[in-house]
This record gives sequence, structure tokens and C-alpha cells, in this order.
Amino acid sequence: MYAALWRLLPGPWWVRVLILLVLAAAVLYALFFYVFPWISPYVLPAEVDLE
Repeated sequence: MYAALWRLLPGPWWVRVLILLVLAAAVLYALFFYVFPWISPYVLPAEVDLE
């Protein structure tokens, strides 16, 4: 999967790394500001059990 993604990206290796870093930052931003707040009412910390 990662090799296919690497081959699909344009440019030399440093441009590919830059694109991947920007994509990773965008995914993390979306998770922290949209997905996690949306799901937090459904997952209460008191209900988490690690036994």
C-alpha cells in the first residue's frame, strides 16, 4: 500500500515527503477538530475498562 502511494505521488523524493507530511497533518487536524469531538459524547471515560 505504501509503495503504491509512493509511486502515485509526483516529483522527486523530497516533494513526495513534503506532500505526505502535509497530508498527515491534515488528517490529524481533521481527527482532532472534527472526528474526536463528534464521537466524544458516545465514549465516556468512566466506561472504559482495561481488564
